[in-house]
Amino acid sequence: MPGTETTAARDTSAPVTRVPTWRRLLRDPQAVVTLAILVLIVVLGILAPLLAQHSPNHAELSMINAPVGESGYLLGGDETGRDIFSRLLYSINTAAVSALIGAGVALVVGVLAGLLGGYFGTYTRAVTEWLFSLIMTFPGVLLLIILMPLTGGDYRWTMLIFGVLLSPAMYRIVRNLVLGVRNELYVDAARVSGLSDVRILGRHVLSAVRGPVIIAAAFMAGASIGVQSGLAFLGVGSKQEASFGVMIKSGFDNLYIEPTQFLWPTLVLGVITASLVLLGNALRDTLEGSTPRPVRTGAGLRAVTPPAPAPATTTDATTTGAVTADAVGTGTAGTATATDESPALLRIRDLAIAYPTPGGALTEVVTNVNLTLSAGEALGLVGESGSGKSQTAFATLGVLPPEAVVTRGSIRLDGRELIGLRDAALRPLRGRVIAYIPQEPMSNLDPSYKVGAQLVEGVRTALKVSAKDAKAQMLGLLERCGIADPARTFDSYPHQISGGMAQRVLIAGAVASRPKLLIADEPTTALDVTVQAEILDLLRDLQAELDMAVLLVTHNFGVVADICDRIAVMRAGEIVETGDLTTVFREPRHAYTRMLLDAILDEDVVRTDLPASAARGGGTR
Repeated sequence: MPGTETTAARDTSAPVTRVPTWRRLLRDPQAVVTLAILVLIVVLGILAPLLAQHSPNHAELSMINAPVGESGYLLGGDETGRDIFSRLLYSINTAAVSALIGAGVALVVGVLAGLLGGYFGTYTRAVTEWLFSLIMTFPGVLLLIILMPLTGGDYRWTMLIFGVLLSPAMYRIVRNLVLGVRNELYVDAARVSGLSDVRILGRHVLSAVRGPVIIAAAFMAGASIGVQSGLAFLGVGSKQEASFGVMIKSGFDNLYIEPTQFLWPTLVLGVITASLVLLGNALRDTLEGSTPRPVRTGAGLRAVTPPAPAPATTTDATTTGAVTADAVGTGTAGTATATDESPALLRIRDLAIAYPTPGGALTEVVTNVNLTLSAGEALGLVGESGSGKSQTAFATLGVLPPEAVVTRGSIRLDGRELIGLRDAALRPLRGRVIAYIPQEPMSNLDPSYKVGAQLVEGVRTALKVSAKDAKAQMLGLLERCGIADPARTFDSYPHQISGGMAQRVLIAGAVASRPKLLIADEPTTALDVTVQAEILDLLRDLQAELDMAVLLVTHNFGVVADICDRIAVMRAGEIVETGDLTTVFREPRHAYTRMLLDAILDEDVVRTDLPASAARGGGTR
């Protein structure tokens, strides 16, 4: 079909498969060595009842300060006649439990709070900031000593408290990472598709911050072991519990009589903590190095540029599509021409959006915008960069940045007011009634997951179908959208497909639930002219097939001529002219509209020696 992705058709090479994380980890000598050491030590601790010939607290007077290897005491006896080897094995178990409890509590508390504080609004962030700042004021080790009577000397309760004291460090790491990730385009795309906040946090945000969390967890595990050993060395807690701290204290007291008693626990403790840190570094490098990171550009979904009025002589808004009377008359698409009597699916009235200045005052970037869009109609919202087009679209989707303020106005979709609705109230509409196609297809796909997994996720959320049915539906839509090998694209990661294929993937995901309104924000900007034409053909066909209303945000008059029924021209946050496409193109009333049309390349220049079939396609052919 005409919309088939040419890049994919030419690519006959075998698909590139991502090597599983555990395989990449096993290729790292540092990871292999440190992991083997830790596993060996943990296994020795688990097998302590079988390997140790004596209980850790069994003492024989005849074995006081016994030398290495004497009478079955593999590493000798301590100053009370206890088997050093047995105590060393049981101390491993104490260290492992301390690490699991301390680091585990810090992970659970810190990660959960960091996700909430970083992702949600300022109120939630203020509460979590206050709470963890309060925890950080507590003197850690001193508090553990003071609470020792409450814990009864049980190191497990002590480590639980220590995990809470460690959680602020984990919280700040996760919060800072989430603050950056929450503005990524693929996170916004997940929100627009209707995914719940819990789903977005667990699948898209947490996976992006896991590297630093893992390395921090490794440090915290080592810190937990060190604190437990330090407290035991100071004599805080039960002296009957075998631990490295108690053994080091015993060896230290007996240093001048039998120095090797001090050596064994110190050596094992050092190897464990060093291995934890090195393994954490290896894990961090493997996880972060395997995730292709999208390049964030100024045209992203969250980019906010207050528009400035363009001087009358500027040509920066010049578009590259040539528009002729013939293109206007034959290149438009849609099922009906909007009339005043037709019911409006989308009605925007007196919309104004402002942003705070450093001094606290509000500066409006969108002012008194009025638009209507009927079912089955395509409306082109045209203007130069910074004119407020995307801000109007984002307000309709409910994904304006947190600092944006809608100072007045109304946005009604299918009779329902959208202004003032929270995410929870907008979620049933996103991906079902209203869908979105972004201008940066590669950045709107999560690089950590395969294309198919992300498409199925959105379809299951919107249509409440099984994973099997969702996959079958998406494979059919991918083929319908002109992808030559849907199964291969479905099983590919975003970096393994071209920009044109990525745009088709997003279109397939957007129309999967048959939405009533499709907002397309510069859907062809990042594509070459050949793929642009194919994407516009696809959008036109899908619009007619599904009877969707399309709000096309663009700066390209050629794209508008190719697909739209009506046009609205926007400048400096205001709509300066609206009307039927043919009328506006032939007889523009506003000077700004005339300036933009005059800035288009002369058709005699761009169409010289072109075949007639190419000239009939409008400005994008």
